[in-house]
Amino acid sequence: MAGVAVCGSVSSIKALWETRIRKSKEEVEQTRRTPRGRLSVGVWEDRAVLARLKEKLQTEDGRLVLRIQQEEWKTLPGCLIQFNQVQEWQIHRTGLQKIPHFISNFQNLLVLDLSRNGVTEIPKQIGKLTRLRELLLSYNRVRFVPEELSCCESLERLELAMNRDLNQLPHQFRNLSRLQRLDLSMNDFTCMPDCVVDLPALEWLDMGGNRLQNLPEDIHRMEKLHTLWLHRNELEKLPENISRMPSLDTLVLSNNRLRDIPSLMEDMSNLRFVNFRDNPLTLDVTLPVRKTKAEKDEDDEEEEEDEEDDREMFGREFMQMYIQEARKRAYAVLNVHCVNQPSDAPTE
Repeated sequence: MAGVAVCGSVSSIKALWETRIRKSKEEVEQTRRTPRGRLSVGVWEDRAVLARLKEKLQTEDGRLVLRIQQEEWKTLPGCLIQFNQVQEWQIHRTGLQKIPHFISNFQNLLVLDLSRNGVTEIPKQIGKLTRLRELLLSYNRVRFVPEELSCCESLERLELAMNRDLNQLPHQFRNLSRLQRLDLSMNDFTCMPDCVVDLPALEWLDMGGNRLQNLPEDIHRMEKLHTLWLHRNELEKLPENISRMPSLDTLVLSNNRLRDIPSLMEDMSNLRFVNFRDNPLTLDVTLPVRKTKAEKDEDDEEEEEDEEDDREMFGREFMQMYIQEARKRAYAVLNVHCVNQPSDAPTE
């Protein structure tokens, strides 16, 4: 019986190898019959795609740029890797749904601009692009930012506006020590992430159109921030430390729920532009009537331009007048309270 079993096993192996040999011979024969110089359909498709992609390559300011605009490219072909010397991608309105994982092979990439597509995910492989300076993914469908993005140590500009469901960032995000410009507008943030406050080089931040209800008390740690957009949120008050932001010169707070302006903001001499429009402020303050043109000093144009900026309704001059009016009313209430207090002096 053992001999029969061994014999059967040997027969099965022999049949298997005979089948493999026959298939190999058939493939060789098919290749021999194919006319010399004729390529398979897949190879022709790759060549056609490469030729089409090559038409999208341009050189601008000494930088090789891949630009695809308003065409249908929901996916990017793997043969694109043959152009890994490209330094900038500009792919807009193509319906692109996914950033390919082979993006990590583009080590020379400085700018990755995929705005206005349908990208739903930032792949972890993005972290291998250590030379990347700009990542622009506004108007996509990104819901999650991977912690690997913090490995892009050269990143200076990140735009994630209008991804709608985005509401948090990884705490490793604070490691982006060179990030200067960050756009998180029109998303679903309810608070300013701590990692954003920790960004040491941040100069420009837009968080308008979210659902912010409070600002961090230690917001003054953003020492280099000069522009802060917070319009169309749900802010009801401002932290006192906002007056300690040394570089802040532009602050937009329109369309919030602010009922007062902190008195400490009166001393923010560095603040050049501010907007409190469309807030339910407690006091009704109106700017005084402007001087006529005849009364203005026509020789000092710069001073006139500054006056125009200062006098914008709900702007800087409005802020100062509001604070002064609030102080006057507070003193008036205090005086009335003192007058109405009963005297402790003995009466005769």
